Amino acid sequence: MKAQWLQYLKLGLLSFLGALLLWIASATPSQSHWADLSVAEIVVGQTKSDLTLTFPTGLTAFADDDRNGKLSASEVRTHQSQLQKFLSEQIRLVSRNDRDGTLTSVQPFDAQPSAQATLPTNLPIAPDTHSTLRLTYTWTQPIQALTVNYNLFLPGVSTASCLATIRQDQRIQTFVFSPDNREFSLQPSAWQQIWSFLGLGIEHILTGYDHILFLVSLLLLGGGLKSLLKMVTAFTVAHSATLSLAVLDLVSLPPQWVESAIALTIVYVAAENFWRKSVKGRWQLAFGFGLIHGLGFAGILQEINIPRVHLALSLASFNLGVEIGQVAIVTIAFLGLRQLRKMPWEPYFRRWISAGIVLIGLLWFVQRTFA
Repeated sequence: MKAQWLQYLKLGLLSFLGALLLWIASATPSQSHWADLSVAEIVVGQTKSDLTLTFPTGLTAFADDDRNGKLSASEVRTHQSQLQKFLSEQIRLVSRNDRDGTLTSVQPFDAQPSAQATLPTNLPIAPDTHSTLRLTYTWTQPIQALTVNYNLFLPGVSTASCLATIRQDQRIQTFVFSPDNREFSLQPSAWQQIWSFLGLGIEHILTGYDHILFLVSLLLLGGGLKSLLKMVTAFTVAHSATLSLAVLDLVSLPPQWVESAIALTIVYVAAENFWRKSVKGRWQLAFGFGLIHGLGFAGILQEINIPRVHLALSLASFNLGVEIGQVAIVTIAFLGLRQLRKMPWEPYFRRWISAGIVLIGLLWFVQRTFA
């Protein structure tokens, strides 16, 4: 009876894990960070502010008539009044004495070549699920002590965020809006910036399925706490180095190369679990492949062009957030795998999971290289 129960438990676990791996495989890791992400750039003038916003089109589905995931110029014109009303309620720019700016114009960004030329930075390259609009807010009196209230988030999605750059005269500030952090005032405290980028780093690793599978693959071979600490430390040092170098523009590789290489690191480490007998020296592999993963971590920070004046603090906070998320993942995986060692079918379990990860890595490699 006990043997039959263990067999059912084994089959149930394998079925669950198989479904989980299929779900992960169906995700698109190279765009997974964009799923609930927006990017904003606000240029503050004397009585006018221009806000260039790249956001998930699903938030304004009422205006996407052809349901292609992009708002066209004609769709923006057709739904101009609806978009103005909706966006003015979700994004408020408030001057001192509670003087709200009036949203006077909502236009597709590519329909404004002259305005595009005035923007001090390049917009990020967003996936087909996002649209870019240019919003203009005006005041009857000069803007004083501007505050931004941002509420344009996917409903019920705690990981939703908006990476914002705010420019006024010679001042440039960065901030990450989230459902728990919806208000920003010019000249915020350093702690506001630290916490916003810390949260972004945690979210980035927790939604980075490729990085998670790489870490799990490293742990599947087993080993004690000492070997685990060596591997995690080596991976951390390596990806922190290339993350910093990439964001500082000292190292640059085509994103497609980086994403394809990350997929291959997952394939190799998972496949190595079949023939490698010991974790001794595996920290060297974690270090080498960590250099590649660091370039992947840097992608989102490179795309939003963080101003140099705030780069060091933003980078350090983001990196720390990545490490906090990584420690959480490794701890849970390590404790779970240690408990499984008590099961007689544990060696088969590790092989099945490694095989599944190899297949997912190969699928991602093909998608990223040829799609």
